[in-house]
Amino acid sequence: MEMSIREHIINNFKGDDYNTLRQAIDESVSSNDEVTLPGLGVFLCLIWENADQELKNELIEIIKKRVEKGLTEES
Repeated sequence: MEMSIREHIINNFKGDDYNTLRQAIDESVSSNDEVTLPGLGVFLCLIWENADQELKNELIEIIKKRVEKGLTEES
């Protein structure tokens, strides 16, 4: 039985500590490498599934503001 992308990514990070997770996210974001997008998407799903409504609203506001700026503008 094949493992889904989600399962594969989660299994790759099982047992990792805070610093390892933080470094993986920081490196994925700063590299602008599209190959890391599925992993970041899985992480966002994990956050979303476990977030309360206040955090979800905050995330949507951050995403909305950044999307309105577009890709060509600085963060």
